[in-house]
Amino acid sequence: MSDIRRLLGFVKPYRKLALFSLVMLVAMVGLDLAIPRLVEQIIDKGVKEKNMTVVIRTSILMLGISVLSMVVAVLNSTSSVRVGESVARDLREAIFVRIQGFSYGNLDKFSTGKLMVRLTSDASAVQRLTQVSLRIGTRAPLSMIGSIVLMFVTSPTLAMTMVPILLVTAALIVFFSIRMEPQFRTVQQKLDRLNTVLQENISGSRLVKSFVRADHEASRFGEANEDLTGRTVRVMQFMSSMTPALTVFINIGMVVVIWLGGIQAVNGRLSLGQIVAFTNYLLATMNPLIMMTQLSNTWANGLASAKRINEVLDTQSEVTEAADAMSLPDHKASAVSFNGVDFHYSGDSDMAVLEGICLRAEPGQTIAILGATGSGKTSLVNLIPRFYETSGGAVAIDGLDVRSLRQDSILEHISIVPQETVLFSGTVSDNIRYGRPGASDGEVVAAAKAAEAHEFILSLPSGYDTHIEERGTNLSGGQKQRIAIARAIVTKPAILILDDSTSAVDVETETRIQASLAALMGGCTCFVVAQRISTVLNADRIVVLDEGRIVAEGKHAELLDSSPIYREIYDSQLGGGIHE
Repeated sequence: MSDIRRLLGFVKPYRKLALFSLVMLVAMVGLDLAIPRLVEQIIDKGVKEKNMTVVIRTSILMLGISVLSMVVAVLNSTSSVRVGESVARDLREAIFVRIQGFSYGNLDKFSTGKLMVRLTSDASAVQRLTQVSLRIGTRAPLSMIGSIVLMFVTSPTLAMTMVPILLVTAALIVFFSIRMEPQFRTVQQKLDRLNTVLQENISGSRLVKSFVRADHEASRFGEANEDLTGRTVRVMQFMSSMTPALTVFINIGMVVVIWLGGIQAVNGRLSLGQIVAFTNYLLATMNPLIMMTQLSNTWANGLASAKRINEVLDTQSEVTEAADAMSLPDHKASAVSFNGVDFHYSGDSDMAVLEGICLRAEPGQTIAILGATGSGKTSLVNLIPRFYETSGGAVAIDGLDVRSLRQDSILEHISIVPQETVLFSGTVSDNIRYGRPGASDGEVVAAAKAAEAHEFILSLPSGYDTHIEERGTNLSGGQKQRIAIARAIVTKPAILILDDSTSAVDVETETRIQASLAALMGGCTCFVVAQRISTVLNADRIVVLDEGRIVAEGKHAELLDSSPIYREIYDSQLGGGIHE
């Protein structure tokens, strides 16, 4: 019921249109139920008494009712479609907005494939549920109730004989409906898996090809596809058994009506027209039941999808702002400090990623973070913009705990070049301006020059107006990284985070980028995460991480003398040459 109430919340903005659709539906049911009564009148007062005036007049009335019913049906269908599509649009928007508010920890829990299914397949299933409920779904029970009432009006005795059959039929529908909802939820979970495999293969198709793993990936996809198909077939087989079962009861009901009705007609207690009308009302009662069983898959699927959508909508960001959160003051440079910071990923409280981190970066300083893979470098810098919540201790900017600040205000002062370069479809210029759409052409060019990207951009077919393909596939890894660096520079941040952002760039180009950054970003506090020791040689301070702890800190020359780990890294990369 909570899922239904949540769904009704999305229908509420369109309640007037939905109410109009329901009014049209009630009118349509009323018009449909009038037809058997008119048929009874034609038979008993027209045909039986050979009164052609009654036959003609009633036939014209039936024709008029049919035309009016068609108009009402069109109005009902049009309004229900508008409500259904509007609800689907609002659902997709709500899911998208919720995802945008997720912390990195939330995104770690939901795979891309799962979120895509909720935005597409699940939202469409709820749209169908809404639309069908305002059309056929509500019409069926109304028609059934109205028919039962008119059956009792026509012949209470015959109607009472139908009650056990109707109760058994209703029980069957309830049984099948309850059983199908969890089965459809399982189908959607299998679809999640299929979409995840598909998304991974499409995004990594070049890697698959380069490692000649097409057969392996085809096997993975085939397994997920077969799993989805098998589960869907079982659900459809279960559903297909409903209609034959209900048809048996309809036929039993018809036999009972004809038998008992015939006896009463012979005894003069029922007219022929009443028997025909009662038979039509019986069909009008049973047909909606069959219709409801056929639509139960839509309802079960829609309710299962509504639950899955609510999983996303009910997920609260692991990073929440205080009610009295304030904005970070606007200035050119910022001091950043880590005060006894501990961190572990959600659900892994026994496995610390960072322990006892105490570190301070003064305004304008460049702090290099060096360490082996998995030592916690990226996790450390991700705590500055509060992408994750610390497990202990505090991160502060200019002495202000980041938990007391509005996150959007923090991010306005920070630019990040992440490990994995992400470019969007659009022009080169659009991508550089992404964080600051109002940047002038001169500022874009200056940022590109500082990132050593200007020359290769000019060599592209349309220069800065060259269209970047999906995921930047028409650029090399180094070109993408340099555009990403330019994108960060153009925002003129107070804090710049470079997370292994020159790994695809040669050492000579990297050196020029560092020199340009020093000249252009003077006063900016910079954190440089690196695997390559040549990246950190000129940093104001180098911090060496090992298994989540700071094991050494100082300048290059100091660390060569004092830190065996730093010296080992230096010797392994630069061959143990002159240590200065």
